Amino acid sequence: KERVLYVLKLYDKIDPEKLTAESHFMKDLGLDSLDQVEIIMAMEDEFGFEIPDGDAEKLMCPQEIVDYIADKKDVYE
Repeated sequence: KERVLYVLKLYDKIDPEKLTAESHFMKDLGLDSLDQVEIIMAMEDEFGFEIPDGDAEKLMCPQEIVDYIADKKDVYE
């Protein structure tokens, strides 16, 4: 979870003050769909596996990414 939030804090369009595990990327943080794609790519780089587009579209807040990665990490280890 800390790694996900750390990667998000490095993203220049996210205000670290507003970032929580429950922050909605578009509603709370004011990001658009392109920003979301860039966030997913950053997560793929950080965690070393690909997130399919169909899954990526559903990941709208940090906690959803944390849960998704926790699920997938078992598969990739």
